[in-house]
Amino acid sequence: MSTKGSATPIGIFDSGVGGLTILKSIRQELPQYDFIYLGDNARAPYGTRSFEVIYQYTLEAVEKLFSMGCHLVILACNTASAKALRTIQQNDLPKMAPDKRVLGVIRPTTENVHQFTKSKHVGILATQGTVKSESYVIEINKFSPDIRVTQEACPIWVPLVENNEYQTEGGKYFIKQHIDHLFKKDPLIDTLVLGCTHYPILIKELKEFVPSHVTILSQGEIVARQLKDYLSRHSDIELKCSKGGKVDYYTTEDPSAFEEKAGIFLEEKVRAKHLEL
Repeated sequence: MSTKGSATPIGIFDSGVGGLTILKSIRQELPQYDFIYLGDNARAPYGTRSFEVIYQYTLEAVEKLFSMGCHLVILACNTASAKALRTIQQNDLPKMAPDKRVLGVIRPTTENVHQFTKSKHVGILATQGTVKSESYVIEINKFSPDIRVTQEACPIWVPLVENNEYQTEGGKYFIKQHIDHLFKKDPLIDTLVLGCTHYPILIKELKEFVPSHVTILSQGEIVARQLKDYLSRHSDIELKCSKGGKVDYYTTEDPSAFEEKAGIFLEEKVRAKHLEL
């Protein structure tokens, strides 16, 4: 797992398999680094759980990745980034691991969204938990107070992806329904943020129902570019990241179930190991 000295993999955490879309983009941008991917599939989905439970589960996963040697952990999960990241960064890290870092997926996207919208009307498609947290609204308006943000919770989209039913007639019906509902709330939206890591899998179907002038933003590419920039600016962290181009996959559920779902996201076969949190 580790290479010379104290260099170790970058940890990537998600409540399930959606974070694999983030990992895929990061590996395309930073292929030389080693990664540990941890999916808490046994306790997924996080989207419908309380703030306290999500915080506790996320903290357990971060502590586990730290114990496996990771100096840097990315929360490749919107719900965990929305409901747990700030508390972990501000309250837990200074006490348990002041030399380690935890980053999320929401801030890189919200910092950059102003570059894409001309109408200053942005739509967010996300899980119930992320929408309720208002994280996207708060963060976008922190960087760009003049942007109007409209959200739409799409609770059925994750099961559609994981059960490979998004290309069926019924699946497309539910995709179109949420798109129509969002644009009914604000017809001036010209930029759509996919605020759930599962949603990039739906890109073909989304383009079918989203007006052609609308820009659809997947987080993976933005997060990957921002991570590259972060590592170039923080050499103390970068030097602790091992470089062998290797990924180890861990899941809290049956590894064969994880491997099957991972194939949908990565379009390649992976081998996973079971791990308890």
